[in-house]
Amino acid sequence: MIQQAHNAYNAGDFKTAFTIYSKLSEEGDANAQTSLAYMYQNAQGCEINEAKALELYTKASEAFEPYALFNLAILYASGLGGVTHDQFKAYELFMEAAIREVPHAMYEVALMLERGLGCLQNFSEAAFWYEEGAKRGHLECFNNLGVLYKEGHGVEQNEAKCFICFSRAAEGGLAEGLYNLGLLYDQGIGCETNNDIALDYCRKAAYKGHEKAKEIIKGLQEDGKIVF
Repeated sequence: MIQQAHNAYNAGDFKTAFTIYSKLSEEGDANAQTSLAYMYQNAQGCEINEAKALELYTKASEAFEPYALFNLAILYASGLGGVTHDQFKAYELFMEAAIREVPHAMYEVALMLERGLGCLQNFSEAAFWYEEGAKRGHLECFNNLGVLYKEGHGVEQNEAKCFICFSRAAEGGLAEGLYNLGLLYDQGIGCETNNDIALDYCRKAAYKGHEKAKEIIKGLQEDGKIVF
């Protein structure tokens, strides 16, 4: 039945999905509880009900349902949905979700470890979780791991690995990855210096809304050095 509910949801038939998820949730299905909580949170097939969403996420997280843990962590990290802002609780929940193979949770855990939010700052642990997320194709993980390799934080400084990480992020269309790869070409880090390629990546990042890239392109245009 859970697959039937997923199929209905993916087809945009929220009424059917809501009915099935509700039935399964009452029977204690943690997967259904997580999906139903999300629907209550986003007014899909029902009115917004943050209290109900929190109740369901909490129940499902007690069964260690990965995305319930992740979504509950987001609430604690932002102080929304009826919970008090608590970075320590958010970190704990993100870590539980990361251990259970949620790539974006791996990114959030790594980010918190890198910045010392809700935990002790630990660059090597941050690098570990960025790498785990990158292995699963998470673009922001590739980008941030590239930064660590560039700066030598938590890992041995490695220009070649930095270049690979930024390249993967750029290939996925991540604006920050495009910008960072452009900087490598501009500075000749991990590659031969190539100002034309650097400018091309900067343009692509600007097209995607990267503010610093937009400022650079605007400055070059005003100086008459480039024409779009």
